Amino acid sequence: MSAGPSPIVAAADGSALRNPVGPAAWCWYVDDSCWAAGGWSSATNNVAELTAILRLLEATNGTGVPLVVECDSQYAINCATVWIHNWKRRGWQTADRTPVKNVELIQAIDSALEGRDVRFEWVRGHTGHPRQESADLRARTFAEALDAGRAPNAGPGWRG
Repeated sequence: MSAGPSPIVAAADGSALRNPVGPAAWCWYVDDSCWAAGGWSSATNNVAELTAILRLLEATNGTGVPLVVECDSQYAINCATVWIHNWKRRGWQTADRTPVKNVELIQAIDSALEGRDVRFEWVRGHTGHPRQESADLRARTFAEALDAGRAPNAGPGWRG
């Protein structure tokens, strides 16, 4: 992180009921007044995790403030920070020359990270981490509302 303004610290999480064929949702969470969620009638947990990161990057774009993304998905963090370099070099193929799964989301994350001061921190899920638990609850509640045919709460969005 660069010197200067304090970073935005936010959790990003995804939830999938009956993964991979049930309702799924994503959430990013800064605090009770600054969070957003969304979802689909059917998606995977990995899609939800990656989407949470992408939507957080989009919401905070243009702030000029460093961002710390807390995430319990090592898959999503590795996609955005480690594996992406070789995938790009290989034309978005894995080491065994198969197409990268969720490539559209990963490419969008790559673009959204360009020129940004972003650090990812892995946090163990379901261990009482306040922001992560809040993101998890809101993502799961959104997916459950979709499953039950209720209108889900998409949150207040970015307050900045």
